[in-house]
Amino acid sequence: MRKILFALTAVLFTVNMMNAQSITGSWKGALDVQGAKMALVFHIKNENDKLVTTMDSPDQGASGIPVDSTGFADNKLSLAMKAAGISYSGVLNGNTIAGDFKQAGMTIPLVLTKTVITKPGDTTLPSSEAALQEIMAQDKGQYKYKVEDYFARPKSSQFQLSPGGKYLSYMEKDDAGKRHVYVKEITTGKVNRAIEEKEELIKGYGWINDERLVYAMDKGGNENYHIYAANVDGSNALDLTPFEGVQASIERILKDQKNYMIISMNKDNKQIFEPYKVNVVTGQLEKLYENKDVSNPIAGYDFDKDGHLRGFTKMFQGIKSQYFYKPSGAKDYELYFTNNWDDNFNILSFSYNPANADEAYVLTNLDSDKARIILYDFKKKAKVKELFANKDYDAGSLGLSRKRNYEIDYYSYEGEKEEVIPVSELFKKMSANLKKEFKAYQFVITGKTDDESKYLVYVTSDRLVGKYYIYDVASGKTTFLYDLMPQLKEADMAVMQPISFKSRDGKTIHGYITLPEAALQGKKVPLVVNPHGGPQGVRDSWGFNPETQLFASRGYATLQVNFRISGGYGKDFLRAGFKQIGRKLMDDIEDGVQYVIAKGWADADKKAIYGGSHGGYATLMGLVKTPDLYTCGVDYVGVSNIETFFASFPEYWKPYKEMVKQIWYDLDNPEEATIAKAVSPFYQLDKIKKPLLVVQGANDPRVNIHESDQIVKALRAKGFNVPYMVKYNEGHGFQREENRIGFYKTMLGFLAQYLK
Repeated sequence: MRKILFALTAVLFTVNMMNAQSITGSWKGALDVQGAKMALVFHIKNENDKLVTTMDSPDQGASGIPVDSTGFADNKLSLAMKAAGISYSGVLNGNTIAGDFKQAGMTIPLVLTKTVITKPGDTTLPSSEAALQEIMAQDKGQYKYKVEDYFARPKSSQFQLSPGGKYLSYMEKDDAGKRHVYVKEITTGKVNRAIEEKEELIKGYGWINDERLVYAMDKGGNENYHIYAANVDGSNALDLTPFEGVQASIERILKDQKNYMIISMNKDNKQIFEPYKVNVVTGQLEKLYENKDVSNPIAGYDFDKDGHLRGFTKMFQGIKSQYFYKPSGAKDYELYFTNNWDDNFNILSFSYNPANADEAYVLTNLDSDKARIILYDFKKKAKVKELFANKDYDAGSLGLSRKRNYEIDYYSYEGEKEEVIPVSELFKKMSANLKKEFKAYQFVITGKTDDESKYLVYVTSDRLVGKYYIYDVASGKTTFLYDLMPQLKEADMAVMQPISFKSRDGKTIHGYITLPEAALQGKKVPLVVNPHGGPQGVRDSWGFNPETQLFASRGYATLQVNFRISGGYGKDFLRAGFKQIGRKLMDDIEDGVQYVIAKGWADADKKAIYGGSHGGYATLMGLVKTPDLYTCGVDYVGVSNIETFFASFPEYWKPYKEMVKQIWYDLDNPEEATIAKAVSPFYQLDKIKKPLLVVQGANDPRVNIHESDQIVKALRAKGFNVPYMVKYNEGHGFQREENRIGFYKTMLGFLAQYLK
């Protein structure tokens, strides 16, 4: 009898497990709420003979929401989330579950379909939410400001004037954290939503004309951007580039052709980009030029205001660039220059001089160390005159007035701060008026109407996030529009100070130090060293930085070093960093640390290193190269192994591999391959002794998730505890508000354990 009962129990247990297995997995459906679709995904697992469920709401950017109870019997599924007042009950039939979703007195039919969701990387590696929450909890203390104060998106942002001046547009965040694009008719005050943000984030938007807007989105941070267009009332929304696995970008908006712009995309070959003229109303595409030579691809196109392709830059032999131009009246493009890839000859704009159609404003360093702006005559193949240069820094850009026959309004460059040099009488007057009103603040022109009667001005500083104003040219007066983050009081924010010091081999290195109040009062405080990404051609800049301000709010100073290879300091300084990644670049960072300690600002025993991308790599290398220098490190989407980093390049990076070899290391050269291995943290694990937090976006196309997975897995195999945060709806850096907030809370908790 006992054997029979045991056998019967075993049979029942087996049947129950078979039933449980039939319901486990991912189930996806969509609620129809007053005509709007809202996707839901339920993930049902069998853990220790118990069904456990989490829910994703992709349209709201939420994932991994715990479901309180899961029941399944007789092919009937029941789910409940008590705090939210949500329940679901449905009947399983094959690969579908038909049932009802209930919340707040509403009952909505919901059919779920079984779906297979694969995630990038090794999904067994990320730390549990509970483990990350435990780290977050270490940020203890009474602080005036929370992480949300710095990293929650502003209620409204991204203000723009429509070309005709009829509308003001902006992004506004709703209660669910979605940032939609709204359009306000200025004269009537009427507001309507033009673009709705759903599952994917709107990465940017702009005006084509007073009737049509364009915007860009990718999928989960994969950077395969699609370009969309919509009317101001939200109608006729179109995906202008409806191609999977394609990255599109805007080359030029054609002001004199109302419904047209020029875009670039890698539709026909993932490694190269070609230009298309697109009708933003109908979506009709016309290829303007064929990029035929994959081994020597065109890397940049120069179109004029009428949409004519005047010239292009072409890669040559992997490490050189060639510039081709078609003079007015000519039939074919002519080769003008063949240079090293880092010798710049970049057209900022054609001059549109009626007397000479072949004049252009060019940013170049062909015969100089620092880039400068010149007027160049393509007909004569000669420089007409030099327009602007700075002896210490590269020139940046120039501004032109379309209304005043393309008169030059200003030149700009970035030194310790962004500098603008007024040129035209109108801009000199406007600049004087704005300087008088805003004094020591920086102001940036972010937009203007086509008739140039109204300008949108953004006012900011190292202690002010930013305020928008509208400047009226006729009156010379400004009207306040919006304060982005009024909760952050200027008086409470830290000052960002430019610094410079000598490297161990005699180079002048620039950077910034952000000091909390205690340091200003003479106390030595913990230091966060924050190397920038890139690394080539990128630099840190003066201005409001929510990261450094967050650190200052917790009593930490932040050091940012523009080490050799950083942009803006000339060609020689850039080249000085080639084949020195992980070596002299790290020396410069270390010399900056010693400079800060010598100044009496930092506690020599409490120093952390944190950075993203190359900064993440520098974090790992800091722990490897100088294992006793730092107390801990935070690696954010960082490279861990140069060999695997190279092997995982996206297709559109592959034509530039020879160039990357010049910057990093040539793995085909045995001597350089040995160096690359020596400066790859993955091969130097025994030297990492200090605590490490690793953070990664799963869909990162630049630094593949494998870079983080492999360092975490290898260190854990050696018994080293490595907390690991992965977000499966992010790419190269977190963009979603809830993920950003979670990341910074985790980092603060992690730093508090070792710096407090």
